[in-house]
Amino acid sequence: MKNICIYQDFLTQAHKAQIRETAEPLGFTPHFFTPDQFQEAQACLQNCEILYAHDTNLLRSAPASLQWYCCSYAGVDPYCKDPALFANPHCLLTNSNCYGVTIAEHVIMVLLMLLRRMPEYEALVQNRGWGDQLPIRSIRDNQFTVLGAGDIGVHVASRLRGMGAARITALSRSGVSRETVFDEVLQISRLDEVLPRTENLVMALPGTAETYHILNRARIALLPQGAYVVNVGRGTAIEQEPLAEALNTGALGGAALDVTDPEPLPQDHPLWTAKNLILTPHISGNMTLGYTCDANVEMFCRDLQNYAAGRPLNGLVDRARGY
Repeated sequence: MKNICIYQDFLTQAHKAQIRETAEPLGFTPHFFTPDQFQEAQACLQNCEILYAHDTNLLRSAPASLQWYCCSYAGVDPYCKDPALFANPHCLLTNSNCYGVTIAEHVIMVLLMLLRRMPEYEALVQNRGWGDQLPIRSIRDNQFTVLGAGDIGVHVASRLRGMGAARITALSRSGVSRETVFDEVLQISRLDEVLPRTENLVMALPGTAETYHILNRARIALLPQGAYVVNVGRGTAIEQEPLAEALNTGALGGAALDVTDPEPLPQDHPLWTAKNLILTPHISGNMTLGYTCDANVEMFCRDLQNYAAGRPLNGLVDRARGY
């Protein structure tokens, strides 16, 4: 049963060689499949101890003998919300927290676009207009609040720090972080206290019952006039209609959403026409950056060594908690 079913579309020959070189000395045999080989992967999976993929349908067909499901994505809420996906209730679930670099660069890009009023300039030039210069803000000497002190939040904060941010406050469930890039880390229960002094809010939260509409109508109203909101976590974290209203009335200076609820948005959704909104179709992460792919494979190989040695897995997810 020491077989590994690997169902991915981003692996290069070098990645496959790296996995083989890690797996075979440990007594494991990797079997590689691409998304156009679902039935072949499904058949192989029946005799596998480990699955490295991101596909709920494939996981649903796994036998009770599956011991470890390594999800190649960071977001594992579909697997935590539906225990029936696992024939083995004790099957280990890990995720791949390797998207910090690419998502942090996306956050910096859209923050700079908001701070430098790019949505307004874009609207101006699209109408072939030419106007006076607008007052802009900078990352330098500015204050930022980051919801989520995990891998993404840490990478965002380190880049903000390198660009001269004056103060970076993080909020998390525990209120602690092993990293030193934040000026302070508070429990998320103090969010209402922090929002009135939040000029720039970056949201990088997992999709759980606790984070659903955490930025609701009442909390949007707590943000100061002209604040900016960036969300790269889960679309369910924001109550979207009041966000659109706050953008259209000028209560908020702007927003950048890489995630929405649902995805894609319905054609008549108010976010499509909201003012000063940068809307991207959930592309800040994924496997479009080579570094992300390399790090993903490296994390799997490292945890495969941990698994074989009986050590704790680095990416272990608490399915009851949701991350």
